[in-house]
Amino acid sequence: MTFRSLIIFIFTAVFTSSCGVYSFTGASISPDIKTMSIQYFYNDSGNGPPNLQQTFTEEIRDYYQQNTSLELVESNGDLQLEGSITGYRVQPIAVTSSGNPNLADAAGAQRLTISVSVTYVNTKDEVFNFNNKSFSFYEDFDATSTTLTAVEDQLIETISDQIIIDIFNATVANW
Repeated sequence: MTFRSLIIFIFTAVFTSSCGVYSFTGASISPDIKTMSIQYFYNDSGNGPPNLQQTFTEEIRDYYQQNTSLELVESNGDLQLEGSITGYRVQPIAVTSSGNPNLADAAGAQRLTISVSVTYVNTKDEVFNFNNKSFSFYEDFDATSTTLTAVEDQLIETISDQIIIDIFNATVANW
């Protein structure tokens, strides 16, 4: 065997061996894990649009189905995910002067923050389990030129996408 062949063999051996199944999405799932159950995420925040819980639950289920080969089952999956939306808060982040001493100053920008609490169970390896782990993300919007109602759907989508990626990384990507 030539030196070049030896290098190619070592390179191939190192980069094709692993402890589990790896995909280009970052998922590292043991081959004996076949199913996943994701329970309905209830909105315990008391705020947000009425369809927030349904939209979030469907988006997280879709994300796992698109980025893993796991079969989604109703309950008792090899991997189990459940949680709730615990925070939906809009707060001012930049005050703009009204320029008039008789008028109150106003928020020039506002921030929408969504928080989610998640419990994750890996029935094959409990070292990865976590209970009530909090995930949160926010987006800012210009309150001088638009209202929350006008941008709320887009803000929720952006925030939810990032929270779901964070949950995915904390569960099956083991980050």
